[in-house]
Amino acid sequence: MNDIRPAVIRGRGRPLAALSTPREAIRQFTPNWFAATMGTGILALVLGQLPLSAPWLKTVGEALWLFNMGLFVLFSAMYASRWVLFFHEARQVFGHSTVSMFFGTIPMGLATIINGLFLYGLPRWGESVISLAQALWWIDVAMALACGVLIPFMMFTRQKHRIDQMTAVWLLPVVAAEVAAASGGLLAPHLTDASEQFTVLIASYVLWAYSVPVALSILVILLLRMALHKLPHESMAASSWLSLGPIGTGALGMLVLGSDAPAIFASQGLPGVGEIAQGMGLLVGILFWGLGLWWMALALLITLRYFKAGIPFNLGWWGFIFPLGVYAISTLKLGAVLHMAFFNAMGVVLVMMLVVMWGIVAGRTLAGAYRGHLFVSPCIASLGTMNAPSCRSGLT
Repeated sequence: MNDIRPAVIRGRGRPLAALSTPREAIRQFTPNWFAATMGTGILALVLGQLPLSAPWLKTVGEALWLFNMGLFVLFSAMYASRWVLFFHEARQVFGHSTVSMFFGTIPMGLATIINGLFLYGLPRWGESVISLAQALWWIDVAMALACGVLIPFMMFTRQKHRIDQMTAVWLLPVVAAEVAAASGGLLAPHLTDASEQFTVLIASYVLWAYSVPVALSILVILLLRMALHKLPHESMAASSWLSLGPIGTGALGMLVLGSDAPAIFASQGLPGVGEIAQGMGLLVGILFWGLGLWWMALALLITLRYFKAGIPFNLGWWGFIFPLGVYAISTLKLGAVLHMAFFNAMGVVLVMMLVVMWGIVAGRTLAGAYRGHLFVSPCIASLGTMNAPSCRSGLT
């Protein structure tokens, strides 16, 4: 990063001052940027589900959701352009031990847009959005399934990893499937055909099982890694929050799937199974919420320790946002199902934290994108030397 700082200082008021040409932004574009669509999307969804009689919150949430759609389209166009214009450099991502993990952020970012179609699109545009949501969901499922197995396969065959360099970013390609599972739980009750409802519901349970046990096994290894080798480098500080993601999404997925399971299973002549699924969904949701509480408390302590020492801003800071957001939604969902004021109050507190954190991270991201110094691809640096610091740090 030292070679671009003088450019930033000399051209602080000029857009993309840190880059030699605007085209360089495409050349340096990485999947890390899609983490911003995850964070913005989850905040949009949370604002539309708060148990507060404030219509303006939903208006703000819808505006954020629409903005997030534009952001996702922009990022998709830029990343597709990189593959067309700079194919040789773009393909290096598959061998990078950190940046490759961020492929999982693409389907997870898309999932927040799909979920927004039910919350915001349905009241605005009517039932026509359901067919669009269904088509996008199957695309999201395909991407999540591919990320969940192909990235680990490349970890085992092409990439170099060490236990002392492991971080929670290992979770990103795996968790995409359980995010798709939660989206499937939202989609199923909106479908008119009973067989399609059943197919989506069963597929969603499979996606949950495809992801959650693997994610929990990664968390076990992560605990051992931190006990033996202590905290990761400060450039990976936000990764401590990523552990909350699969736990919060796992809880939310079981709660959402279980809520409509009785009616869907009953339509297939399996009413008893549906009642079991509903009860199991609630119990698993509560248990996972408790596990998430432990991880959140730990992440807060770790973050305070990092901030006392000072940490540099990078795109990895978006790792603070989505995990906290999905945990907040699962908290609000428990409050609605259990009719307990504690969960509602806790959910509101979490959302307040989320808004503050999103404001800080979004503001610094906009400033960094405007100046251009956030457009740095470790994969390009790795072409020159496989031992470059930017290759090791991963979160640009």
